[in-house]
Amino acid sequence: MDHRGCRTHLSTGVGPFCERCPRSPAPLALVDAYAAMLADPDPIVHDRAAREWCTWEDAHVSLTPGHTPNPRYQDPEFRLRFARLVTHYWRHAAFLVEDQLVRDAAKLNGIPGVLIHGRYDVSGPLVTAWRLSQRWTTSRLYILDDAGHGGGNEFMPLAIGALNEFASR
Repeated sequence: MDHRGCRTHLSTGVGPFCERCPRSPAPLALVDAYAAMLADPDPIVHDRAAREWCTWEDAHVSLTPGHTPNPRYQDPEFRLRFARLVTHYWRHAAFLVEDQLVRDAAKLNGIPGVLIHGRYDVSGPLVTAWRLSQRWTTSRLYILDDAGHGGGNEFMPLAIGALNEFASR
């Protein structure tokens, strides 16, 4: 994603997020620009980049009704580790080729699984979870009406219930 497209591809909070990226000598993809700033040896540069990344992260999950800012982003060490990890995976497309996860999901058939997806998740569209569940026939898909990318009130009870179910087999 480059600077020109960031506002059309990203949700809430993109203004400062996009504007912090260097634009010369040539615009970098947004994630590449952030990865470079996060790796900068200057603590002011990498802290500011981590703060902006995490502010955007928290903003785009804030679509969930009743969202409150996540306090973990107040910790500068967490912010830097988190932002570096996320940009690493984004830059490498999660180390998957296009559509590989859905295409190869049928290889999991016979292995039980539970997919829990928030209706307000703009990071991972619901259609992807649905397509995955269609190919992985021994999985169950739960769609949480009160959740975005970060979970919601129903997430933890469902996750614990699924783990307990799998452990008792």
